[in-house]
Amino acid sequence: MGKLINIGYGNVVHTDKVLAVVSPDSAPGKRLIQSARDEGRSVDATQGRKTKGLIVMDNGYVVLSALLPETIAGRFNESGSPERTSDKEGDDE
Repeated sequence: MGKLINIGYGNVVHTDKVLAVVSPDSAPGKRLIQSARDEGRSVDATQGRKTKGLIVMDNGYVVLSALLPETIAGRFNESGSPERTSDKEGDDE
């Protein structure tokens, strides 16, 4: 059974629902963001900061995060640590 991971600024996603974590800087990433926004399938979890990571969910939603994909992936791989890690959101800037 999956658990919730922190994707920045107190926002969490369920690990069982995540298909991919990708960078928003490529042309396909930008198209993915735009189409999700146009279709109402985007969730902005950046708290007004720059989007550095995209989380693609199994239901077609795209979650925008201010954390780098490497940071988010690292939180998936953590084992034996608390569900919610202490965030220093500025560490990716």
